[in-house]
Amino acid sequence: MKIFIFLTILISFYMFFKVYREKKGLKNKKIFSLNKNNLNQWMNLTKKERYKLSKKDSASYLNKRKVLLDKIRKEYKIISKGEKN
Repeated sequence: MKIFIFLTILISFYMFFKVYREKKGLKNKKIFSLNKNNLNQWMNLTKKERYKLSKKDSASYLNKRKVLLDKIRKEYKIISKGEKN
């Protein structure tokens, strides 16, 4: 009986620390983009955090680029239709 209670206490502590560690890891530092003014802040981040931020930046750049290309294509179609008429 004592062994069972001891094991349950150990398992509960294990689960508590596991959840606590995950919650602590989820707290992100302030999100910012890289520029000359915040280079020191960027370098103080861990390698994983820098990778995640650069991945987000590249994804947002890709989305902005796609939108801009779509606008350019639409304008080109409008201009080319106008020249044919």
